[in-house]
Amino acid sequence: MRCISKGIYHVVRPWMVYLLLLMTHAFAGKMKIVEEPNTFGLNNPFLAQGSRLQPKVTPSPVSGPAHLHRLAGKCFSFIESMYKYEFCPFHNITQHEQSFRWNAYSGVLGIWQEWEVVNNTFTGMWMREGDTCGGRNRQTKVILTCGGSSKLAQVSEPSTCVYSLTFETPLVCHPHSLLVYPTLSEKLQTEWDEAEQARYEGLITEQGYNNLLRDIFEDAGILKSQKVKVKADVIGPSKTHDSLQKCTEDFNKQSKEIERLRGLLTQHNIPFESNAHEVKGRVGVAVQDQHLRGDNGLIPGLM
Repeated sequence: MRCISKGIYHVVRPWMVYLLLLMTHAFAGKMKIVEEPNTFGLNNPFLAQGSRLQPKVTPSPVSGPAHLHRLAGKCFSFIESMYKYEFCPFHNITQHEQSFRWNAYSGVLGIWQEWEVVNNTFTGMWMREGDTCGGRNRQTKVILTCGGSSKLAQVSEPSTCVYSLTFETPLVCHPHSLLVYPTLSEKLQTEWDEAEQARYEGLITEQGYNNLLRDIFEDAGILKSQKVKVKADVIGPSKTHDSLQKCTEDFNKQSKEIERLRGLLTQHNIPFESNAHEVKGRVGVAVQDQHLRGDNGLIPGLM
């Protein structure tokens, strides 16, 4: 009996090993092991190009205060709940879900586009043209505040697909560090001064003044240009002042015409009223307001 049992054992053993190997192989084909959270990102150089997040547009050139340009090429991370945010100034903002799910979310929240300017001050960095979110693209406003070190401090989503990030840095602790005027070239500063003077003298409206400022900011690369080249047939003289130079030329022509008419009235002894405010020197508005525009905003200890 013992000999028969040994014979059966030797016959069955190879088949048992074979079945065990077959079952192991079958289960191994169905298992998927996730070793770490999803780390796909726009700024991850170790991933294959096909695995990286794909931006829709190219970032705008670096602009704004010169002492902030050193942030270009650096990235700052912040973890909030299950998400990791990565802010790369003058480049992009990405979001990565810190999950072991095989399809953990990673996306682009915005690509660097332009500054937000209010009252001669940089009030935020706009990152737009992010991943599609419903019928719109994700966008993010980055608010710069004074802090002991450069880091992301807060992330929120005030409205659907629109994010708000607070970035702390000692580079904006100087009271004039975010003023716009000192960052402009001498030519653009002169154009701004002339626009201020024209508004003071009533040569342009407030809307015209704001349009001139936008042109100046676009030329400086602070705002993304909205100009569209359109070829139009001009019939007759334009009734609008499309530039400060044309406005000045028209004013000079009108002044000469007024002087000619005055001469004719005087020649024929026709009385007329003289506008007391018509003849006045160019008041140095730009000089008076210069102290409001501040210095270059540089911090000696940080440069």
